[in-house]
Amino acid sequence: MTNRFIAFLFLALFASTAFAQERRSDNRQDHAGQFDFYVLSLSWSPTFCASQSGGKSGGKNDQQCSTDKDFRFIVHGLWPQYEKGYPDFCDTKEPGRVPQSLGEPLFDIMPSMGLIGHQWRKHGSCTGLSQREYFGKLRDAFSRIKLPADLSRGDAAVTLSADQIEEKFLAANPGMSRRGISTSCEGQQLEEVRICLSRDLQFRDCAEVDRDGCRISQITLPPAR
Repeated sequence: MTNRFIAFLFLALFASTAFAQERRSDNRQDHAGQFDFYVLSLSWSPTFCASQSGGKSGGKNDQQCSTDKDFRFIVHGLWPQYEKGYPDFCDTKEPGRVPQSLGEPLFDIMPSMGLIGHQWRKHGSCTGLSQREYFGKLRDAFSRIKLPADLSRGDAAVTLSADQIEEKFLAANPGMSRRGISTSCEGQQLEEVRICLSRDLQFRDCAEVDRDGCRISQITLPPAR
């Protein structure tokens, strides 16, 4: 066995060990309450509804997408995050099912018990909060964001770049940083705007979330009607 081959094996073993240690550091075994910050994800409802079978009628998404509804920005979720990666589906003593009495008051910003229940099980369970505390935190986070009026009207299609969409949020929300917001796309349409918040819901930067944003030059917000 040559010295060069031995050196190669040593470097490969070192890289593998370092990668495993990095993954363990990022995942932290997904213990409830152990995370660094939140992402508030705001979904553009018309894009979601247009992607569903049959457009805005029929099926399990009627509560959000029926023809008599015209939701614009809604809350997809409030997600606990690590600086790299995020926890999900954490063990908790809280029930997996969210009662109707707790979900219904959120229907103005989160119009689906299916969405509410899934967000609790995947993300809320990792906050260390009770269901009631988590959804109260989610409501509080949404109330701190001022939606740009010209984006959220939804009466006609709007086409902008990702940077222009983010700039409108920055202008409407003093203290928000370009490094603390990202835009995601579904094809050429706006899917979500994701805003990073500290654990006490102050604006903060988030390098990984910002890097993952969509950067295409033309993104359309389809109309709500």
